[in-house]
Amino acid sequence: MADIDTLLAANHSYSRSFASLPEPRPSRHVAVVSCMDTRLDVRGALGLGIGEAHILRNAGGRVTDDVLRSLALSTNAFGVDAVVLMQHTRCGLAGVTDAELRSDTGAEVEFLAFSDHSEALQHDIGVIAGTPFLDGVRTIAGWLFDVDTGVVSELHRRHRR
Repeated sequence: MADIDTLLAANHSYSRSFASLPEPRPSRHVAVVSCMDTRLDVRGALGLGIGEAHILRNAGGRVTDDVLRSLALSTNAFGVDAVVLMQHTRCGLAGVTDAELRSDTGAEVEFLAFSDHSEALQHDIGVIAGTPFLDGVRTIAGWLFDVDTGVVSELHRRHRR
């Protein structure tokens, strides 16, 4: 069971030294879409500080309608012009099927399971590149984070004019 009171106590300590940022725009003009897996410290792995990037997380780090909604704001309202899609090794969505995940969870949703990281990243890069309201995105990269070593490998990169 989650210890909600511990989280609130941690926030109390955090808030005593909190420094508010004046600007919601990410200073590096980048958004990172990554998996919700607890083994990924996206900011730490990429050397990002508070206020430097929008970080969007979901199961598998896939481009969903909600990711597109968030990227619409990131690019058109907050100046983001680069998107990094970062999946990871030993992902729970890799090597299974949506049907298996529906059976396991009882949820009748599209999980976007995949068998190949490179193919999934290439597909999701294509989704972003083909979305008219994301024309402001100039660079889209597909990366793979190794949960055993912390090393990030670039699998794909697409530049647009």
